[in-house]
Amino acid sequence: MTKVAVIGAGSWGTALAMVLADNELEVKIWARRKEQIEEINQHHTNSKYLPNVVLSDRITGHVELKETLEGVKIVLLVVPTKAIRETVTEMKKELQAPVTIIHASKGIEPGTHKRISEMIEEEFGDSDLLKDVVVLSGPSHAEEVSQRQPTTVTVSSKSSTASELAQDLFINQHFRVYTNPDLVGVEIGGALKNTIALVCGLTNGLGMGDNTKAAIMTRGLAEIARVGVKLGASPLTFAGLSGLGDLIVTCTSVHSRNFRAGFMIGQGKTLDEVLNSMGMVVEGIRTTKAAYELSKKLQVEMPITSALYAVLFEGLKPEQATERLMGRVKKHEVEQLNIDI
Repeated sequence: MTKVAVIGAGSWGTALAMVLADNELEVKIWARRKEQIEEINQHHTNSKYLPNVVLSDRITGHVELKETLEGVKIVLLVVPTKAIRETVTEMKKELQAPVTIIHASKGIEPGTHKRISEMIEEEFGDSDLLKDVVVLSGPSHAEEVSQRQPTTVTVSSKSSTASELAQDLFINQHFRVYTNPDLVGVEIGGALKNTIALVCGLTNGLGMGDNTKAAIMTRGLAEIARVGVKLGASPLTFAGLSGLGDLIVTCTSVHSRNFRAGFMIGQGKTLDEVLNSMGMVVEGIRTTKAAYELSKKLQVEMPITSALYAVLFEGLKPEQATERLMGRVKKHEVEQLNIDI
C-alpha cells in the first residue's frame, strides 16, 4: 500500500487526506498540536476544521515530522503560504530519500513575489531530496470534498510524469483530476482569485448585489490574466478550473473565508477585528499585498487589486474605493494579450 504524508491538518489537508484514504492509500497526517492528533487517532475526527465528518482508519495522525516522513515518497503539503518556507526547511532536515511534493496551498509571497512551487524549490536548493513539485488547484471547498460531493481539480508540474502521478493518486468517482502543463498559470489563478473574492465579499457587505459581484469577478479575471500572461502563463488556463472555476466558487460561496472576510470589512469591521474573528488563515489578505507589489513591478494595471490594497493597508474607506473604481477613465473591454495560441 502506497504511503503518503500530509503536512498540514487543517480543513483542506484533512479533506484531501480523506480522498487519498478513499483510494486505499495509507495516509500519515501531521500537525503541531498534540490534542488535534490525539483526536484524529482516538476518535477519527478533526472537529475544529471539519465538524461532523468521520475519518478513515487509514489516516493516522503524527506530531513528529520525522515519523510522518519515514518511508514515504510522496508528500502532500497543505500549510498557509506564510508557513511554506519554515515547514519545508524542517522537512528537509528529516527526509532520508527523495520525494515528490504535491502542494495544495494558494498564495504569493510578499516581497519576493514567488509562487509556492518556487519557494519550495528555493528552500531545497541543490539538494537531491526533491524529485518534483506538483500543484493541485481548482474549485474545491474542503467542506464539500469531505462530504464526497462531485469536485473537479487540476494538477500541474514541470514534469508531465509527476502530474500524472498526482492525477492517479487522487482521481476517483467523487474527485475528478485533470492535468495542465501550465504551472505558472495554475498557481497564479489559484492565488489571485482570493483577492477578488475579498472584494466580492466587501461589496456584499456594503449592500451591493449580483450586478456588482458579476462585474468584480469578470474584471477581476482580466486582472489575473494580465499578470499571469506577463509571467509566461497561457491565457487559456484562466478560462479553466484554476482560473474561472476557482474564481466562481471562491467569490460566491458561504464556505469561502476570503468572501466572509471581505463581507465583514464591507460592514465596517477593521482588518484586525476580521482576522481575530475568523480564527483561520485568510490567504487573500497577504496575497493582496503581494499582488499589488507585483503589479507595480510588472507595470500591469490591476485597479480592483489596487483599490482593495488601499482599503486594507492605507485606510481607504470601502465606499471611496467603489467610487474610485467606477470613476476611472473609459476603456475597451477586450484587450490584446500579445500571446500566440
